[in-house]
Amino acid sequence: MIVKAPILRLCALGEPAAALLAEAAPLLPGSAYLAGGAVRDALLGRPVHDLDLALPAASLETGRRLADRLGGAFVPLHEAHGVARVVLRRDGQEYRLDLADFRAGGIEGDLRGRDFTVNALAVALAPLLGGEAPILDPTGGLGDLEARRLRVPSPAAFVDDPLRTLRAVRLARELGLGVEPETAALATASASALAGVAGERIREELFRLLALESGGAGLRQADAWGLLEAILPETRPMKATPQPLPHRFTVWEHSLRAVEAVERLLADLGLLAPYDAAIARHLEETLEAGVRRRELLKLAALLHDVAKPETRSEVEGRVRFIGHDKLGAERARAIAGRLRLGGRATGVLVRLVAQHLRPMHLGQLEEVSRRARYRFFRDLGEEAQDLICLALADAAAATGVEPVTVWRSPAGAFLASFLAGREEAEATAAGPPLLRGGDVMAAFELAPGPEVGRLLAEAREAQALGLVRTREEALEYLRGRPGRD
Repeated sequence: MIVKAPILRLCALGEPAAALLAEAAPLLPGSAYLAGGAVRDALLGRPVHDLDLALPAASLETGRRLADRLGGAFVPLHEAHGVARVVLRRDGQEYRLDLADFRAGGIEGDLRGRDFTVNALAVALAPLLGGEAPILDPTGGLGDLEARRLRVPSPAAFVDDPLRTLRAVRLARELGLGVEPETAALATASASALAGVAGERIREELFRLLALESGGAGLRQADAWGLLEAILPETRPMKATPQPLPHRFTVWEHSLRAVEAVERLLADLGLLAPYDAAIARHLEETLEAGVRRRELLKLAALLHDVAKPETRSEVEGRVRFIGHDKLGAERARAIAGRLRLGGRATGVLVRLVAQHLRPMHLGQLEEVSRRARYRFFRDLGEEAQDLICLALADAAAATGVEPVTVWRSPAGAFLASFLAGREEAEATAAGPPLLRGGDVMAAFELAPGPEVGRLLAEAREAQALGLVRTREEALEYLRGRPGRD
């Protein structure tokens, strides 16, 4: 039996969510319901950006018409089950309208088959648009909201969709809910099934978890339930790999602490002043749908030492991890492939893992030459700022100190010196090159190929270092390099 609980007022959705519903209403059947997270968030006083609409049938066709009418993008999510999404923007904010056919023949069966009781709430759309509507609550979700409890409506919830195990971690952190013990036990029992979920679905849920300020704590919870080993089996040997001093933790504990150090840094970027505003803007960049630089930085922190277990050896009585940066980049690429990350996001992740030792190696030099600084920014490109943040978090996580402690140390002063030189490096890189491919091919009688690119890179470096200032000087410089006539 459906319980008709307290009412939901349209104004609780806020603007423009309520206006969007009013725009969509003429194309929706009279028996449509607003359900799930929108009802939950409105009751919690949270901003409503996703509108979950449950329809008797024809959700795909309705979604296409809505996309055309509202000027949004239509995304078929599951054609066989009648699930679609319309993505659009209003006042600079992205909104999603998810449409799905009733499951189990009606709204009650639909709600009982949902992931968690706090999402198994609905209101009839027609009376809601009139101002208010009673909330339908067949699984006790309102009581669970009141008790700040996350609970599955059925023991089969995780069997029906194992991704819900990871979603439970994210929702508990996002909404500040405690997970009911039986629900936690069911999630743990279903952990291995998560490995069979489509990579793009795991990616979306994982990055939503990483987007939280407490994403690191969420990763620990997911790990305690066995979820991370299901989606990232590379983490298992990391737990059994100790590290020599100055490290105090296993590879895995260090990696989790690196994620948490990134989060503390992101929460107080002001300590990086006067570079904080530029770094904040940079890390907000969206690399692909649902993936910003700030979340990818956390993933890089989690995976930067992923190959240490494979490369651990003893050299003259010392434990070493020779080549773990390069092999780690290969492992990171494979993980990105499993998660169906796009090319640009994959490139950023791989570059950060491959280069994560570079600041430490440069910091061991008595003096960092202009050439070394130039090559750092040349090789890192847009990821230079990300890597400096990763290096700061990595250093803090070695012994468990705060990022600010590292920043105020000689190591932090060294990292700050690179941030100070970033604008100059970018200005140099943006200037027009003295030589083009045709200049090099004509001067050295070369056909197009790698040798042309190598010579252009040498000339570009010489230009950046102020060694040459004209086209003729650049060609003369190349003629004097080893191996040239």
